[in-house]
Amino acid sequence: MNPGQKSKSVAGAAAHAAATAAKAAPHQHAAALAEAQLREAALRITPVRIKVLAALLEARCAFSHQDMQDQFVEMDRVTLYRALDCLTDAGLAHKIAGDDRVFRYSAGAEHGDSGTHGDAAHHTQHQHGHFKCTRCTKVFCLDGSGDAGFLDSILTLGDNHANSTPAALRKQLQQALQDTLGKGFQGHEIELTIKGWCADCAH
Repeated sequence: MNPGQKSKSVAGAAAHAAATAAKAAPHQHAAALAEAQLREAALRITPVRIKVLAALLEARCAFSHQDMQDQFVEMDRVTLYRALDCLTDAGLAHKIAGDDRVFRYSAGAEHGDSGTHGDAAHHTQHQHGHFKCTRCTKVFCLDGSGDAGFLDSILTLGDNHANSTPAALRKQLQQALQDTLGKGFQGHEIELTIKGWCADCAH
């Protein structure tokens, strides 16, 4: 091998190593974030929980159990179900019921009005919207960016009173529920689903 070929070979190997490291970096970040979230939720940290939560954190859309099973072929179904249930119970992931009777899972706590991440009240209300593609059936969480989530921004847009907050609007919805159905009814979830075509299917 002449010196020119040797330097090309070394450069090619270095480029391949850099590309591999670049691909691994986001996954390592997701795994580190998953581990930190498990620790913050005071859950036992296991390789399976880290792997499942990291996959949900990296996902662009919600995954069904089968999607997860296809990704983790070495993991048995019961172990995967247990990990997903554990993450859901802890509020680190949430379960979305689809029209097709398939549950899909997405990272992120149930969004409450207040409370810290570990606070039980923080996980009692599912307060964000979803977009469901009617062609490929993928489900995307509409968390929004900034302080207000997507649902909060919609509630604020629908508000005619400048000083009302999303929390005040939720109370108005609760009052409307009781006015319609009678005393004793208490809403604990607000669901918003926008149906349409995702960017991949719209073309």
